[in-house]
Amino acid sequence: MNYPASPVFPPSRIQRVDSFAELVATPFADGVNALCWERTLPGDFGEVVALLGAGEGIVTLDEARLLSLPVSAAGRAAIDQMLADLRLLRARELDPGLNIIHGYPRDEEPGPVPTDVFSFHADSAPIAADTWLCTYHGPASEGLPNEEALRRVDVPETRAALLKLFGGEDDADFQEFLKENCYDLHYLSGPAAQPYSFGLGNLWRIAVDWPGSPVPPCIHRAPATKPGEMRLLLIS
Repeated sequence: MNYPASPVFPPSRIQRVDSFAELVATPFADGVNALCWERTLPGDFGEVVALLGAGEGIVTLDEARLLSLPVSAAGRAAIDQMLADLRLLRARELDPGLNIIHGYPRDEEPGPVPTDVFSFHADSAPIAADTWLCTYHGPASEGLPNEEALRRVDVPETRAALLKLFGGEDDADFQEFLKENCYDLHYLSGPAAQPYSFGLGNLWRIAVDWPGSPVPPCIHRAPATKPGEMRLLLIS
């Protein structure tokens, strides 16, 4: 099966590239914090998902399990594509994982700020890093332009609730509390915000929040899924 091209992306934060080499070499600059290699992939990824069967949570797939599946030629093309992408990222000394996602864990006690992957958030790292991802099957990841987002910790009512939870003053220790619990990495979408889909088959490199980053991080989230709806996701 061939997957359709993605919807129109917001122009100010996203740059399209035409190859993996360009995806690797293009620097984040001038506010651009997401690079997209748009692709129409051959193969039947739905067949692969069906043969993997039911399960729970997030299951990491290895090459041996994929190659053991009794797939058609279209299913084999899908598997070959996923394994080729893994090799591309590993050649960059990255550590990608290919997951079939039956469901994500949710916050048992979300408190003032939900911190699960369904909340718009930014990834963070102590050193220069990027996030790479591709959705092959199922609902695709979603992004939110920075101009249309508001940090949850900057909402007065939310900040007051977090201060009460912290039990102290709005000082450096409170800032560290927000950071340690990742509260400062989660965002609300504005009233007129227009989230965008990462699309199926596209390989993305998105900016992470790290000290000295030349651009703000790319805000994104996992999509809502229906019961029994599974995703095939490559992420590093």
